[in-house]
Amino acid sequence: MPRPSPITPLPVISARDAARLMLLGQGLLDSPEGKAPPQRVAATIERLGFVQVDSINVIERAHHLTLAARLDEYRHESLRTLLEGDTRHLFEHWTHDASIIPLRWYEHWKLRFVVSRTRIQQDAWWRERMGASPELVLRRVKARIRAEGPLQTRDFLGDRAATSGASADPRAQGKGQGQGKGQGWWSWSPEKAALEFLWRTGTLAIARRERFEKVYDLSERVFTEAHARPAPSRRVHVEWACASALERLVIATPRELAAYWHTASLAESRAWLERAARDGRVTPVRVADHRGTARDAFALPAWRDLHDAAPDAPERIRLLSPFDPLLRDRARAARLFGFDYRFEAFVPAAKRIHGYYTLPILEGARLVGRLNASHDRDRGRVVVEGHSWEEGVRATRARKAALGEALARLAALVGADSVQWR
Repeated sequence: MPRPSPITPLPVISARDAARLMLLGQGLLDSPEGKAPPQRVAATIERLGFVQVDSINVIERAHHLTLAARLDEYRHESLRTLLEGDTRHLFEHWTHDASIIPLRWYEHWKLRFVVSRTRIQQDAWWRERMGASPELVLRRVKARIRAEGPLQTRDFLGDRAATSGASADPRAQGKGQGQGKGQGWWSWSPEKAALEFLWRTGTLAIARRERFEKVYDLSERVFTEAHARPAPSRRVHVEWACASALERLVIATPRELAAYWHTASLAESRAWLERAARDGRVTPVRVADHRGTARDAFALPAWRDLHDAAPDAPERIRLLSPFDPLLRDRARAARLFGFDYRFEAFVPAAKRIHGYYTLPILEGARLVGRLNASHDRDRGRVVVEGHSWEEGVRATRARKAALGEALARLAALVGADSVQWR
């Protein structure tokens, strides 16, 4: 790692300042008020880089919660327009997990398609699902979609088999339900495995979703212009991946930079940072955690100006998705905010501390608590199963009122009529 001369020590960024820059990069210092038409939703997603998609729907799907935390008047229809409308601005594919991504970066995923093809074909799980003649199955599935147009898994398997799992990720099937090998993703048919393979490797795209189930079509028909663009070189791709990641993180270690898009390797990210430091495009720094212990990292050269020009965080409480980009790196959230978060949906019920689907509570620039809730759709209400405040955070009247306002916004998002506390 390049370092200044011994007489010029590295600048140390406090945990509080680093957290402020993280909030800035994640769009959580801007006011969430005002209308949220499709163009504002698209700008928000581009600023974040991507929004993670997750199949769990206890309250609302993760991507809707992430956007609603930043846009008070966010509505599902705006995102659907951007993903499925005549003029598409977004597409679904993989970063570190299934995500919604600006379409203008589609060509960078072409390199990922090649890597995915090799990796999946070597995977024992996939070979077991596909049977003895995988190429025959792939050709048959692709030919049907080419001839018939967009199709769902159920069009190949029938309703019973199709509903055994519609998640973007086979690991997500039966989350928290203890499914065994006879159920869920272990029972995928060759056709379903083929559809996922063709999507992961770029032949198919998600044309739309129906009840969250993917509807596949040929990528060349869904993204005609983007599909025609050539793939970048590896050098150009790594430059884009690292530069765009640091633009959103502001401060990062090589490992954090590599993890952002989950495409540049750790070695590539480290080499890029070293080159960028020599060119003056990044600056080596030390970043302290909430206890004062510092570690080496890199920052945008203008990090001080960005920090000083950033607005103060809105004085309100926001309920974050467990998959919000602020919490995606649990270790970083613990270092900068002193907030040790664990997603407990995968934890056996008897061992859960805070609940199955716990929403982190963001108050201004601080993570101050957790709220476990669900959406009772039959009765049209959000049910608060429990909540807790972090150590040293008092349940004042003003704080409880702000939490009530956040819950009212959540209820409006999911179409609930009321909030019930248990």
